[in-house]
Amino acid sequence: MATVTTAAEIGGSARRALRYGSISRGRRRALYWSYFFLVLFVVFFLTPPLYMLVTSLKSSAEIGAVTNPWWVYHPTLDNYAALLGDRQFLTFFKNSAVVSVCVVSVTMVIAVLAAFSLARMGFWGSATLATGVFLTYLIPDTLLFIPLFKIFAWVHDVTGIEFINHWWILIFLYPTLTVPFCTWIMIGYFASIPKELDEAALIDGASYFQVLTRIFIPVALPGIIAATIFAFTVSWANFLYPLAFTTSADQLVLPAGIVTTLIKGDVFNWGQIMTGALLGAAPPLIIYAFLMDYYISGLTAGATKG
Repeated sequence: MATVTTAAEIGGSARRALRYGSISRGRRRALYWSYFFLVLFVVFFLTPPLYMLVTSLKSSAEIGAVTNPWWVYHPTLDNYAALLGDRQFLTFFKNSAVVSVCVVSVTMVIAVLAAFSLARMGFWGSATLATGVFLTYLIPDTLLFIPLFKIFAWVHDVTGIEFINHWWILIFLYPTLTVPFCTWIMIGYFASIPKELDEAALIDGASYFQVLTRIFIPVALPGIIAATIFAFTVSWANFLYPLAFTTSADQLVLPAGIVTTLIKGDVFNWGQIMTGALLGAAPPLIIYAFLMDYYISGLTAGATKG
C-alpha cells in the first residue's frame, strides 16, 4: 500500500510539474513578445532624439558632408555654446518659462475649482456641463486661433488696446487648451472620492472651501500632478499660437523662436536647430523625471488606503 501511495504521489507531482512547466513556457513566450515590442517601441521613439543629439554635436561642414549621418567624426560643442551665449535664445527660454508657470497656475486654480463644483456640488445641469467642458477640448487649436485673432482685432478697434505681438497674451490663450482637459481629469478624481468624507465634514461644520482644501486636494494629489504635467507640456511645447500671435524676436517663446530665427529663407542651420530642440526638451524631461515617481507613489498610496 505504501508503494502504491508513493507512486500516486509521484504521478501527481509529475502532472503538476508538467502543468506548471507549460504555464512557465507560456509566460516565457509572452515575455519574449513583450520584450520584442518594447524594443521596437524604444527604437521607434528614441531614434529621432538620438539623431538630434548626433547632429547637434556636428559642425555645419560635417553635417553637409557625404558621410555616415549617425556617426560624429569631429564632435564639437560649438552649437551649444553659440545658443547658450545668445541673448536672443535666452529671451526665448525666459518667455517660455514665465508663460508656462503662469499658465499652469491659472489652469490648476480654475480646473480644481470647476471640477469640485461639477463633481460634488451637484447643481442642475452639472453633468451636461461637465461633458460640455470636455467636448470643448476636442476642438483643435487650428480652428480656434482664427476667431481668437478676429476677437483681438475687434477689441483693438474698440478700445485701442493691442493684444497681438505680446508674449503675455499667451497666458490668456493657452488656458483655452489646458483648462477643459485638466478639469475633466480632476472631475474623475473628485468623483472617485467617497461621498461620506465630505458629508461628514459638512455635518461637522466645515465649509465647501475647507472640504476642498483639507480633504479633496490631498486625496486627489495624483490627479493634480497629472493635470499639472499636462498643462505644463501644452504651454511649453505649443507652436501654433506663438507663431500666429507673436512676431517680434523679443516676444517669441522657444518653439516659435527656434524656427523663425534659425531658419532663414532656404538656409537651415541644422546643428543649432537640433541643439535648440534638445535644450528646449530638457525642462519637460526633468519635470517628468521628478513628478512621475511622485505620481506613481501617490497612486500606490491611494490604492492601499482602507
